[in-house]
Amino acid sequence: MSLPSTNWRARRDNPSLSEVFRTVSVPAGRSPFRRFLAFLGPGYLVAVGYMDPGNWATSLAGGARFGYTLLFVALLSNVMAILLQSLCARLAIASGRDLAQACRDAYPRAVSIPLWLLAEAAIIATDLAEVIGTAIGLNLLFAIPLELGVILTAADALLILWLQKRGFRWIEALVVALLAVTATSFLIQIAMADPDWGAVIRGFAPSVEIVTDPEMLYLALGIIGATVMPHNLYLHSGIVQTRDFGGDLAARREALSLATWDSSIALMLALLVNASILILAAAAFHTTGHTEIVEIDQAHALLSPLLGGALAPTLFGIALLCCGLNSTVTATMAGQIVMEGFVRLRMSPVARRLLTRLLAIVPTLGVIFVYGSGETGQLLILSQVVLSFQLPFAIVPLVLFTADRQKMGDLVTPRWLTILCGVIAVTIVALNVNLLAAFLGGGSI
Repeated sequence: MSLPSTNWRARRDNPSLSEVFRTVSVPAGRSPFRRFLAFLGPGYLVAVGYMDPGNWATSLAGGARFGYTLLFVALLSNVMAILLQSLCARLAIASGRDLAQACRDAYPRAVSIPLWLLAEAAIIATDLAEVIGTAIGLNLLFAIPLELGVILTAADALLILWLQKRGFRWIEALVVALLAVTATSFLIQIAMADPDWGAVIRGFAPSVEIVTDPEMLYLALGIIGATVMPHNLYLHSGIVQTRDFGGDLAARREALSLATWDSSIALMLALLVNASILILAAAAFHTTGHTEIVEIDQAHALLSPLLGGALAPTLFGIALLCCGLNSTVTATMAGQIVMEGFVRLRMSPVARRLLTRLLAIVPTLGVIFVYGSGETGQLLILSQVVLSFQLPFAIVPLVLFTADRQKMGDLVTPRWLTILCGVIAVTIVALNVNLLAAFLGGGSI
């Protein structure tokens, strides 16, 4: 592929996700729609990270505690996500690098190594949410003890290995199927809950209370951390390169356009699911006085008496398990991209998965054994706030790289988009400072 003359350091490694690099063909001479279909897929893998079990904890708690007010935060987070993911596709298509490779090739080791450690910490926090969510899903559907369910999640490494041998399109097909099941489950539950649609619409409007109330700000920051996730920025910049598009400028411009449409449409589906979780919690719990719901299993237990029948809690458990399994697939690939990109350390997918999963299982089991399963919801919310604090360390390099004409050539980010994404980075940093000030000032969370 012909790339622009850059000021990157020379690369000495294989491309991102070398085993699936350029394995999905983009048919030449076909209609634009057929070419778009060839690009359809990576966006849905990215969308998985925007509706994983960590989102459930924050959205359930936010809806139960504050009704529909935090729907604006879900919408704002989704807009942030669409803009940032478009930069990820731009970086990959213009430079041939994922975000991890770009950081290593642009920065000295004194900077790139800390960035790598922060990225690994973000993936562990993500995996922590997946472990808890999947274990709870197994418990709700099959009555498997939570402790055993946490241990069983380590077996998902076998699923990853099998899928990668089948081909990248098989991974995408599984992800899309599970996303469809999740979305359908929530649409049925919302129909059963019959929310106040006027209040739902008003919930998408901004409110000053979100930043002035420390408790609401804590949950809002958790929603942002659960929606705009650091590992997704690394993931998207890697999996876009599974498409075998041409190397000339026209082909790369088309690839950027199609990849951006793919991720934007997929993230609108993610908004639908995230908003559905919050709407369900507001309609089923907040309006009935159950405002202290912070645990997923609490929500599951109350759905049957509040909505009537066993269908709603069953659909709730199915959707949770689907989200956990989907997140497993994408977190594995993100971990591989981060480790190979930053430090050129190649591990088999199974070994990589078992290592990261072990780092998530140990603290989860510790919390369960010491404090009981009742604290897992708080642990989920905390993991998402940790992700939000780490976001700037992925966003800032991404914005700077894609705004550099020497690095991006003719595909450099338009100035208006750079400014918008810069505002996003500043907003997230400001929210973090506000939250820290609330902690130091003795605000209750």
